[in-house]
Amino acid sequence: MKLDRVLVPVDGSDCAKRALSCAVELVRNTGGGRILLMHCHRPFPKLLGEPYLQEAIDRIQESAEGVVAPHRRLLDGSGIEFTEFILEGAPWDMITRAAEIERCDLIVMGSRGCTDFQGLILGSVTHRVLHSAPCPVLVVR
Repeated sequence: MKLDRVLVPVDGSDCAKRALSCAVELVRNTGGGRILLMHCHRPFPKLLGEPYLQEAIDRIQESAEGVVAPHRRLLDGSGIEFTEFILEGAPWDMITRAAEIERCDLIVMGSRGCTDFQGLILGSVTHRVLHSAPCPVLVVR
């Protein structure tokens, strides 16, 4: 089985880091392919005027870049081709849309993200992706 396109959404959590490492090994062991590294940020504020709107956009983009950068470094050293996406919107929706549009063979994601809900067994984003993804989903703890 060859995995041509593996989507890996990241949010800065330890689970996301483990998911990316797992995806790298899967792609490497199945004969190559491409990893689609993805991060979703919250929507830009719509009610702010200038210069506050641009300041808010800059902060959100800087934060998103900070989340993606360590994952990019891991992929740069892996020898695996990758493309990265930073998207605005609800993570579960953007993940499932991207997987459909990019015709992904697999989504590899962490079981829990960066939330304060310690009692949940499975993160709400992961749960929603599991129920709406157009392809198989591998959940990494």
